[in-house]
Amino acid sequence: MVTLIGRLSRGLLYGLLAAAAFTTLFPFLNVLAMSLSDGEAIRAGKVSLVPVDFTWMAYRNLIEDGQLFVAMKNTVLMTVVGTSLNMLVTVMAAYPLSKSDLHGRGPLLGLIVFTMLFGGGLIPQFLLVKSLGIINTYWSLWLPALIGTYNMFVMKTFFEGLPPELEESAAIDGARDWTVLTRIVLPLSMPVLAALTLFYAVGWWNAYYNVLIFIKSSGSMSLMVKLYQMIDNLNPELMVMDSANSGHTIPPEGVRAAAAMVAALPILIVYPFLQKYFVKGVLMGSVKG
Repeated sequence: MVTLIGRLSRGLLYGLLAAAAFTTLFPFLNVLAMSLSDGEAIRAGKVSLVPVDFTWMAYRNLIEDGQLFVAMKNTVLMTVVGTSLNMLVTVMAAYPLSKSDLHGRGPLLGLIVFTMLFGGGLIPQFLLVKSLGIINTYWSLWLPALIGTYNMFVMKTFFEGLPPELEESAAIDGARDWTVLTRIVLPLSMPVLAALTLFYAVGWWNAYYNVLIFIKSSGSMSLMVKLYQMIDNLNPELMVMDSANSGHTIPPEGVRAAAAMVAALPILIVYPFLQKYFVKGVLMGSVKG
């Protein structure tokens, strides 16, 4: 009887998990199907999970002028450099703050927490960036966002949970702080490093609002801004491409779906490689144990 109840409970749990997974995947699969379907099928509401009258023309519409590849290159540069700077500064701030014997540790942590509660606002930030002379450069994006205070606290908590005996034994052998950090602490911190790298990278990949404010050159725009501009400039009357040759039409909805897939695909490719570190890193960095 107990075994039967256990099997029923397990089956119910699996069913609920499968339903939750389907609920999560359905919008993604629907958008993918719309991006690969003919315009008439989209207008008629026939597209759900499987493309109807398969066509690549929505993607062709996005990439044929070459602007998308330039924006993709800009976003890759912005993401790689921005994430690298974020991780460097986060580690350099979190490691000393994780030491209880650091002079002035309490006031420093108080000032950092203050920045999480109160901010100067957009106008002071713009005036500061303008006074530094970095408008229309990527430094106007990288410098104000060098560190995420929440991420820094996650990493600090992780460092505090590492056994102090490891660092003490290294210090006895003559290792300096930099050697201890790079040779002992960071190799043991791969889960939290991977999780925070993903957090920062997704933020840079999706950068939109600050790019609109600080970047003026059309050739330096990020992928999200360029996709928005391309979608915003769509003319519904011109969404019939090569219909005489292919018989396919593309409404703005199909192009928007293709743009969403182009924007999401790189992160979807990277995430599986970091997934094994993701949950472990966040949990270990959030609760001191």
